[in-house]
Amino acid sequence: MHPEKVMRGLGYKFGLTIGEGSYSKVKLASSRKHNAEVAIKIVDRKRAPYDFVHKFLPRELAILRRVRHDNIVHVHELIDISHGSIYIVMEAAATDLLLKIKEVNSIPGGQAKKMFSQIVSAVKYLHQNNIAHRDMKCENVLLTRDNQVKITDFGFGRFATGHPELSCTYCGSAAYAPPEVLLGVPYDPKKSDVWSLGVILYVMVTGCMPYDDAHVARLPRVQRKALVYPEDVAVDGPCRGVIAHLLQFSPSTRPTIQRVAEQTWLQLPDQEND
Repeated sequence: MHPEKVMRGLGYKFGLTIGEGSYSKVKLASSRKHNAEVAIKIVDRKRAPYDFVHKFLPRELAILRRVRHDNIVHVHELIDISHGSIYIVMEAAATDLLLKIKEVNSIPGGQAKKMFSQIVSAVKYLHQNNIAHRDMKCENVLLTRDNQVKITDFGFGRFATGHPELSCTYCGSAAYAPPEVLLGVPYDPKKSDVWSLGVILYVMVTGCMPYDDAHVARLPRVQRKALVYPEDVAVDGPCRGVIAHLLQFSPSTRPTIQRVAEQTWLQLPDQEND
């Protein structure tokens, strides 16, 4: 039986395709079972590389089965169909953080703090459960209609139980990657996530990237330099301080996610527009 017929038999009616990669795509669908609109990630294992099928996909599925957090996308069920595809049925979101930033140019301070606090909460939960995301970027921060954060895409996720348990795989997007990943040295995947959070926060409050990634080989040299902020966007001193703390070139001086969560800027109420 055709897999889409199997899915229809399970109460799913497919709609628009909202994302597509080399061997996966994400489609919206209505669900009788969950009485809601859902997003379904369809992974074609026949077209995917061996390393993905036997290493990264099993890790992703193991993580998705384990995580439960208000700011991590909820997976309703995993459906493995014999023809080679796997269907990951998730809660649907309204947009992602990158599209939101493009729509409004930059996120106002109070709202940025609220959203970033939710991102930090989700990553803190992951790290406390010995999970590193390794692909934190604005596109992987989904938003509901009321701007609640939902972290998604654990394709590069891994369990990290050591102190630290170092990774060697180049993961994620260069623009969000820390210097140690770009330099190809073994790295602490949790400290890598923290760097990526610094990039995300900078993009949220300025509407632009902190570093020009046109020449990836030169990026680590650029990352050593002091951050420059656009003149036409106001970013307060405490927020700049958090960003500088997260974007420490050396992972040994970069904070843990627990330390990030304790930052004063995140603790104090903000008087700016939410």
